Amino acid sequence: MTHSLNHSNEGAHHHHTHAGTSRHDHGHHLLQIEGLSVGFERYEQTSWLSSERSLLPILSELQLSVHAGELLAVIGASGSGKTVLADAIMGIYETNAQVSGTIYFDGERQTAQSLQCLRGKEIAFVPQSITSLDPLMKVGKQIGGSLQQRKALYERYKLDEHVEYMYPHELSGGMARRVLLCTALINNPKLIIADEPTPGLDLELAVAALQDFRAFADAGGGVLLITHDIELALRVADRVAVFKDGTVIEETAVENFAQPELLQHPFTRQLWYALPEHEFSLHNEGVV
Repeated sequence: MTHSLNHSNEGAHHHHTHAGTSRHDHGHHLLQIEGLSVGFERYEQTSWLSSERSLLPILSELQLSVHAGELLAVIGASGSGKTVLADAIMGIYETNAQVSGTIYFDGERQTAQSLQCLRGKEIAFVPQSITSLDPLMKVGKQIGGSLQQRKALYERYKLDEHVEYMYPHELSGGMARRVLLCTALINNPKLIIADEPTPGLDLELAVAALQDFRAFADAGGGVLLITHDIELALRVADRVAVFKDGTVIEETAVENFAQPELLQHPFTRQLWYALPEHEFSLHNEGVV
């Protein structure tokens, strides 16, 4: 079903304000999530004879949108449920998951099954660990596509063509990150979900990896960057979604991090004061 809401490029709607580059191709967001809740059923032993079933909530009434041509950074602490969000967008649910809410992609309302069909095609995923590469398979085969497509990507991301015949253990950390990006881009996706793509990289390599995602967004694609590193995210993102207690508490343009009074939620302002350039000055928000 087509999402019929007509979105203006001005002002604020759907719980977020726009960046200067935000646009609504064909009158809608590239990705729109409304009221997403995810929990996992589990059994808790109440005595040595019996147990009761309970629900462990992970995401709660989450709202989030990504525009075409935009990099949205989802910032939150490690272990806060951000990876569950990535899985939900790709239609990956554990058998004990309880899911509610609505996901639209490119204006169409999605189901878990339809999202799975989009995965690896229109929606690509870049995992947080380079160990996701198959250690027994050469790089070219893992990336897939045609040789011509792969050569174009190698040239684009400054990889020598001989990487085609290498195994993952022969790659440097930076090369492996770029190979993961090539596997995501080979099918010309509309949206990339990058889940903590920079751990283990030094600052120079981490910045280079994020610039690759920036370039993809500048070319018209959408990027959902999941990270706990707010400093790096602010270097490349158009907007920031602040993730806390299983939900997005604020979606705002990066420009609003120029000064704390432009940020709406107290926790987001705490993040601003906690940045090193602000000398970790949390007292303005009453934080001890």
